[in-house]
Amino acid sequence: MGKESISVTQPVFFIPHGAGPCFFMDWQPADTWNNMATFLKSISNRLPERPKAILMISAHWQTSEFSITAGEQPELIYDYYGFPEHTYQLTYPALGAPVLADRISQLLTDAGITNEKNTTRGFDHGTFIPLKLMYPEADIPVGQLSLRNNLDPKAHLAAGQALTSLRKEGVLIIGSGMSFHNMRGYGDASFTAPSERFDEWLTNTVETANSDERLVALANWSKAPHALDSHPLGVEEHLLPLMIAVGAAGRDKGHKIYSQQVLKTQLSAFQFG
Repeated sequence: MGKESISVTQPVFFIPHGAGPCFFMDWQPADTWNNMATFLKSISNRLPERPKAILMISAHWQTSEFSITAGEQPELIYDYYGFPEHTYQLTYPALGAPVLADRISQLLTDAGITNEKNTTRGFDHGTFIPLKLMYPEADIPVGQLSLRNNLDPKAHLAAGQALTSLRKEGVLIIGSGMSFHNMRGYGDASFTAPSERFDEWLTNTVETANSDERLVALANWSKAPHALDSHPLGVEEHLLPLMIAVGAAGRDKGHKIYSQQVLKTQLSAFQFG
Protein backbone atom coordinates (compact mmCIF):
# COMPACT_ATOMS: atom_id res chain seq x y z
CA MET A 1 0.00 0.00 0.00
CA GLY A 2 1.20 3.47 -0.81
CA LYS A 3 3.97 2.40 -3.22
CA GLU A 4 1.68 1.40 -6.04
CA SER A 5 -0.61 3.67 -7.98
CA ILE A 6 -3.63 3.03 -10.13
CA SER A 7 -5.35 5.18 -12.69
CA VAL A 8 -8.58 5.70 -10.79
CA THR A 9 -9.78 7.01 -7.47
CA GLN A 10 -12.20 4.85 -5.53
CA PRO A 11 -15.40 6.47 -4.24
CA VAL A 12 -16.30 6.57 -0.55
CA PHE A 13 -19.59 5.31 0.88
CA PHE A 14 -21.74 5.70 3.96
CA ILE A 15 -24.16 2.79 4.17
CA PRO A 16 -26.83 1.49 6.54
CA HIS A 17 -26.02 -1.99 7.85
CA GLY A 18 -29.51 -2.90 8.98
CA ALA A 19 -30.54 -4.51 12.27
CA GLY A 20 -28.18 -7.25 13.39
CA PRO A 21 -28.28 -10.13 10.88
CA CYS A 22 -31.61 -8.93 9.46
CA PHE A 23 -30.83 -9.85 5.84
CA PHE A 24 -30.21 -13.51 6.71
CA MET A 25 -33.34 -14.38 8.66
CA ASP A 26 -37.12 -14.22 8.49
CA TRP A 27 -38.65 -10.87 9.38
CA GLN A 28 -42.18 -9.52 9.67
CA PRO A 29 -43.17 -8.06 7.28
CA ALA A 30 -41.05 -10.41 5.18
CA ASP A 31 -39.86 -7.69 2.78
CA THR A 32 -38.77 -5.19 5.46
CA TRP A 33 -35.07 -5.28 4.50
CA ASN A 34 -35.34 -6.38 0.86
CA ASN A 35 -34.69 -2.98 -0.73
CA MET A 36 -31.73 -2.29 1.53
CA ALA A 37 -30.27 -5.70 0.70
CA THR A 38 -30.70 -5.02 -3.01
CA PHE A 39 -28.94 -1.69 -2.61
CA LEU A 40 -26.00 -3.21 -0.74
CA LYS A 41 -25.63 -5.90 -3.41
CA SER A 42 -25.35 -3.12 -6.03
CA ILE A 43 -22.39 -1.33 -4.44
CA SER A 44 -19.75 -3.18 -6.45
CA ASN A 45 -21.38 -1.98 -9.67
CA ARG A 46 -20.71 1.62 -8.64
CA LEU A 47 -16.94 1.24 -8.54
CA PRO A 48 -14.52 2.16 -11.35
CA GLU A 49 -12.64 -1.10 -10.72
CA ARG A 50 -12.34 -3.89 -8.22
CA PRO A 51 -10.77 -2.64 -4.97
CA LYS A 52 -7.44 -3.99 -3.77
CA ALA A 53 -8.66 -3.82 -0.19
CA ILE A 54 -11.69 -2.62 1.78
CA LEU A 55 -11.58 -0.41 4.84
CA MET A 56 -14.74 -0.61 6.94
CA ILE A 57 -15.57 1.87 9.68
CA SER A 58 -18.26 0.25 11.80
CA ALA A 59 -20.42 1.87 14.44
CA HIS A 60 -19.86 -1.21 16.60
CA TRP A 61 -16.20 -0.75 17.52
CA GLN A 62 -15.22 2.09 19.83
CA THR A 63 -11.82 2.55 21.47
CA SER A 64 -10.05 5.28 23.42
CA GLU A 65 -7.82 5.98 20.41
CA PHE A 66 -8.34 5.01 16.78
CA SER A 67 -7.53 1.33 16.30
CA ILE A 68 -7.01 -0.73 13.16
CA THR A 69 -7.45 -4.46 12.75
CA ALA A 70 -4.09 -5.96 11.80
CA GLY A 71 -4.67 -9.70 11.99
CA GLU A 72 -4.18 -11.93 8.97
CA GLN A 73 -7.37 -13.99 9.43
CA PRO A 74 -9.82 -12.08 11.64
CA GLU A 75 -12.63 -14.04 13.27
CA LEU A 76 -16.23 -12.84 13.34
CA ILE A 77 -17.78 -11.15 16.35
CA TYR A 78 -21.48 -12.00 16.64
CA ASP A 79 -22.30 -8.84 18.59
CA TYR A 80 -26.08 -9.11 18.32
CA TYR A 81 -28.46 -10.73 20.75
CA GLY A 82 -31.68 -12.71 20.67
CA PHE A 83 -31.59 -13.66 17.02
CA PRO A 84 -32.10 -17.16 15.53
CA GLU A 85 -29.38 -19.70 16.18
CA HIS A 86 -28.35 -20.00 12.55
CA THR A 87 -27.34 -16.33 12.47
CA TYR A 88 -24.50 -17.17 14.86
CA GLN A 89 -23.15 -19.62 12.28
CA LEU A 90 -22.77 -17.07 9.49
CA THR A 91 -19.32 -16.97 7.94
CA TYR A 92 -17.21 -14.39 6.14
CA PRO A 93 -13.69 -15.77 5.66
CA ALA A 94 -12.08 -12.67 4.14
CA LEU A 95 -8.40 -12.22 4.82
CA GLY A 96 -7.32 -9.36 7.01
CA ALA A 97 -5.17 -6.53 5.70
CA PRO A 98 -2.10 -6.08 7.91
CA VAL A 99 -0.24 -4.15 5.19
CA LEU A 100 -3.19 -1.77 4.93
CA ALA A 101 -3.16 -1.47 8.73
CA ASP A 102 0.45 -0.34 8.59
CA ARG A 103 -0.42 2.23 5.94
CA ILE A 104 -3.40 3.56 7.88
CA SER A 105 -1.39 3.80 11.07
CA GLN A 106 1.33 5.77 9.29
CA LEU A 107 -1.15 8.16 7.68
CA LEU A 108 -2.88 8.83 11.00
CA THR A 109 0.44 9.26 12.78
CA ASP A 110 1.66 11.67 10.10
CA ALA A 111 -1.49 13.71 10.72
CA GLY A 112 -0.77 13.80 14.46
CA ILE A 113 -3.58 11.38 15.28
CA THR A 114 -2.78 8.79 17.96
CA ASN A 115 -3.64 5.25 16.93
CA GLU A 116 -2.82 1.60 17.51
CA LYS A 117 -2.97 -1.68 15.61
CA ASN A 118 -4.90 -4.63 16.99
CA THR A 119 -3.87 -8.09 15.80
CA THR A 120 -6.62 -9.99 17.68
CA ARG A 121 -9.77 -7.97 16.96
CA GLY A 122 -12.24 -9.62 14.59
CA PHE A 123 -14.96 -8.20 12.34
CA ASP A 124 -18.19 -7.13 14.05
CA HIS A 125 -21.59 -7.31 12.38
CA GLY A 126 -21.33 -3.73 11.12
CA THR A 127 -18.55 -5.06 8.89
CA PHE A 128 -19.30 -8.66 7.97
CA ILE A 129 -23.09 -8.44 7.55
CA PRO A 130 -23.07 -5.79 4.77
CA LEU A 131 -19.95 -7.31 3.20
CA LYS A 132 -21.73 -10.67 2.87
CA LEU A 133 -24.12 -8.86 0.52
CA MET A 134 -21.62 -6.58 -1.19
CA TYR A 135 -18.82 -9.10 -1.76
CA PRO A 136 -20.21 -12.55 -0.90
CA GLU A 137 -17.11 -14.33 -2.23
CA ALA A 138 -15.10 -12.78 0.64
CA ASP A 139 -12.10 -12.60 -1.71
CA ILE A 140 -10.92 -9.04 -0.99
CA PRO A 141 -8.75 -8.27 2.07
CA VAL A 142 -10.61 -6.28 4.72
CA GLY A 143 -9.45 -3.95 7.46
CA GLN A 144 -11.61 -2.29 10.08
CA LEU A 145 -11.04 1.07 11.74
CA SER A 146 -12.59 1.84 15.11
CA LEU A 147 -14.42 4.94 16.21
CA ARG A 148 -12.98 6.95 19.05
CA ASN A 149 -15.22 6.52 22.05
CA ASN A 150 -15.44 10.22 22.85
CA LEU A 151 -17.54 10.46 19.65
CA ASP A 152 -16.02 13.84 18.76
CA PRO A 153 -17.20 14.60 15.21
CA LYS A 154 -14.21 16.84 14.45
CA ALA A 155 -11.78 14.06 15.40
CA HIS A 156 -13.53 11.64 13.05
CA LEU A 157 -13.65 14.15 10.20
CA ALA A 158 -9.90 14.71 10.69
CA ALA A 159 -9.21 10.97 10.69
CA GLY A 160 -11.03 10.65 7.39
CA GLN A 161 -9.05 13.53 5.92
CA ALA A 162 -5.82 11.76 6.88
CA LEU A 163 -6.90 8.66 4.95
CA THR A 164 -8.09 10.22 1.70
CA SER A 165 -4.96 9.17 -0.24
CA LEU A 166 -5.96 5.51 0.21
CA ARG A 167 -8.60 6.05 -2.44
CA LYS A 168 -5.91 6.42 -5.10
CA GLU A 169 -4.23 3.26 -3.83
CA GLY A 170 -7.15 0.98 -4.64
CA VAL A 171 -8.79 1.02 -1.21
CA LEU A 172 -12.57 1.19 -0.92
CA ILE A 173 -13.53 3.15 2.22
CA ILE A 174 -16.99 2.43 3.67
CA GLY A 175 -18.62 3.99 6.70
CA SER A 176 -21.11 1.47 8.09
CA GLY A 177 -23.78 2.86 10.41
CA MET A 178 -27.32 4.20 10.15
CA SER A 179 -28.48 7.68 9.19
CA PHE A 180 -31.19 7.32 11.85
CA HIS A 181 -30.46 5.35 14.99
CA ASN A 182 -32.73 5.89 17.95
CA MET A 183 -33.86 2.59 19.36
CA ARG A 184 -36.99 4.19 20.84
CA GLY A 185 -37.95 5.51 17.44
CA TYR A 186 -37.94 2.35 15.33
CA GLY A 187 -41.50 1.27 14.63
CA ASP A 188 -42.96 4.43 16.17
CA ALA A 189 -44.89 6.59 13.69
CA SER A 190 -44.27 9.69 15.80
CA PHE A 191 -40.62 9.51 14.70
CA THR A 192 -41.39 9.36 10.98
CA ALA A 193 -41.56 13.12 10.40
CA PRO A 194 -38.56 13.93 12.64
CA SER A 195 -36.46 11.31 10.86
CA GLU A 196 -37.46 12.78 7.51
CA ARG A 197 -36.51 16.30 8.62
CA PHE A 198 -33.10 15.17 9.81
CA ASP A 199 -32.61 13.13 6.65
CA GLU A 200 -33.40 16.22 4.57
CA TRP A 201 -30.80 18.24 6.48
CA LEU A 202 -28.24 15.45 6.22
CA THR A 203 -28.80 15.10 2.49
CA ASN A 204 -28.51 18.85 1.86
CA THR A 205 -25.32 18.94 3.92
CA VAL A 206 -23.71 15.96 2.20
CA GLU A 207 -24.63 17.27 -1.23
CA THR A 208 -23.34 20.81 -0.74
CA ALA A 209 -20.68 21.74 -3.26
CA ASN A 210 -18.62 23.60 -0.66
CA SER A 211 -16.61 20.99 1.22
CA ASP A 212 -15.57 23.46 3.93
CA GLU A 213 -19.20 24.27 4.71
CA ARG A 214 -19.94 20.55 4.80
CA LEU A 215 -17.22 19.95 7.40
CA VAL A 216 -18.46 22.78 9.61
CA ALA A 217 -22.07 21.65 9.40
CA LEU A 218 -21.26 18.03 10.25
CA ALA A 219 -19.00 19.07 13.11
CA ASN A 220 -22.12 20.75 14.51
CA TRP A 221 -24.59 18.05 13.47
CA SER A 222 -26.35 18.04 16.86
CA LYS A 223 -27.82 21.47 16.08
CA ALA A 224 -29.60 20.19 12.97
CA PRO A 225 -33.40 19.82 12.89
CA HIS A 226 -34.43 16.77 14.95
CA ALA A 227 -30.81 15.67 15.23
CA LEU A 228 -31.20 14.46 18.80
CA ASP A 229 -34.44 12.66 17.96
CA SER A 230 -32.49 10.79 15.30
CA HIS A 231 -29.26 10.23 17.26
CA PRO A 232 -29.58 10.77 21.02
CA LEU A 233 -26.50 12.52 22.35
CA GLY A 234 -24.00 10.12 23.86
CA VAL A 235 -25.07 7.22 21.66
CA GLU A 236 -24.57 8.78 18.24
CA GLU A 237 -22.06 6.14 17.21
CA HIS A 238 -24.09 5.12 14.15
CA LEU A 239 -23.64 8.59 12.64
CA LEU A 240 -19.87 8.83 13.23
CA PRO A 241 -18.80 6.53 10.35
CA LEU A 242 -20.27 9.20 8.08
CA MET A 243 -17.80 11.72 9.49
CA ILE A 244 -14.82 9.56 8.52
CA ALA A 245 -16.34 8.97 5.07
CA VAL A 246 -16.87 12.71 4.55
CA GLY A 247 -13.32 13.46 5.66
CA ALA A 248 -11.93 10.87 3.24
CA ALA A 249 -14.09 12.33 0.46
CA GLY A 250 -12.04 15.52 0.42
CA ARG A 251 -13.64 17.97 -1.97
CA ASP A 252 -15.76 15.34 -3.70
CA LYS A 253 -19.43 16.18 -3.49
CA GLY A 254 -21.75 13.62 -1.94
CA HIS A 255 -24.92 12.17 -3.44
CA LYS A 256 -27.79 10.29 -1.86
CA ILE A 257 -27.89 6.90 -3.56
CA TYR A 258 -30.46 5.07 -1.45
CA SER A 259 -33.32 6.17 0.79
CA GLN A 260 -36.23 4.26 2.24
CA GLN A 261 -38.63 4.34 5.14
CA VAL A 262 -37.84 1.30 7.30
CA LEU A 263 -39.55 0.61 10.63
CA LYS A 264 -41.33 3.96 10.17
CA THR A 265 -38.06 5.92 10.00
CA GLN A 266 -36.15 7.34 7.05
CA LEU A 267 -32.81 5.69 6.28
CA SER A 268 -30.33 6.79 3.59
CA ALA A 269 -26.95 6.04 2.06
CA PHE A 270 -24.46 8.37 0.41
CA GLN A 271 -21.65 8.14 -2.13
CA PHE A 272 -18.75 10.54 -2.60
CA GLY A 273 -16.80 10.58 -5.82
